[in-house]
Amino acid sequence: MNLHALRLFHVIASTGSVTRASELLSISQPAITAQVKKFEKELGMTLLQPSGRGIALTEAGAGLALLAKRLFATEQQIEQYCEEFRGGARGHIRIAATYLPAQFLIPAWIAKFKQRYENVEMTITTTNSADAFRQLLNMDADIAVYGGLTEEHPDAILAEQLFQDELWFVVAPNHPYANREVSLRDMMREPFVMREEGSSTRERLLALCRTYNVPAPRIPLRFNGLHEAIMAVIAGYGANFVSSLVVREYVRRGELSRVHVKDIRLVNSIAVCTRRDEPLPAAAANLVNLIRSEA
Repeated sequence: MNLHALRLFHVIASTGSVTRASELLSISQPAITAQVKKFEKELGMTLLQPSGRGIALTEAGAGLALLAKRLFATEQQIEQYCEEFRGGARGHIRIAATYLPAQFLIPAWIAKFKQRYENVEMTITTTNSADAFRQLLNMDADIAVYGGLTEEHPDAILAEQLFQDELWFVVAPNHPYANREVSLRDMMREPFVMREEGSSTRERLLALCRTYNVPAPRIPLRFNGLHEAIMAVIAGYGANFVSSLVVREYVRRGELSRVHVKDIRLVNSIAVCTRRDEPLPAAAANLVNLIRSEA
């Protein structure tokens, strides 16, 4: 089927006038009339008939006009979809993130992003940094966001540090060490409430003890979830070693207090990772730009 001729017929049917169609399409009336007649011959149907000083649709023409209207409306939708996709207003972003950014940063970033780009779908997978890199390299994720020690990663991955986040020692406000400076050795005499074995923050605490040749603390209370561990410390038991992102508001409200350990300052690196030398889809590029501005 000659789609160009169908489009000419569609404009004539929509305006009810060959003259008006000629003006809209910048094609002479004789040329339009000739192409429509050729189209009618191709189809083996009469689409237009004289009506007074103008033209009218035949029964076959009316039926075809309705189908053509649907077709070209769909074409407009396709054009709009492509324009929005190119501009990043549509698409699907897949994010692989480690626990810290997934729980305490990404929700706010996504909420702001979705206010601007409502039609962009998003999938967020919370995992460890090694698996986040694997997903990125295997094309299962568009971007990876991690928080922790600066990780070694394959050359195929480009890591952009957004900011650094301090690790804090925290206790309940009525604890003897609350808002005081103490030695690392004294701090390690306190019972700690931590996450399960394998937690990166827990491992960094133990590594800190090895570095300074200080006995590792007792960890008599362990939780799978970070929130539960923090609640136990707020309730008055033990100490925690945790990202400031997690407990900053508790400290501000007076529900927790910092302990300043002499000569100790550890930080997490919060970074966004992409595949090197590979352009991001427009929607993912828009998200990365928003993350940069928020961070």
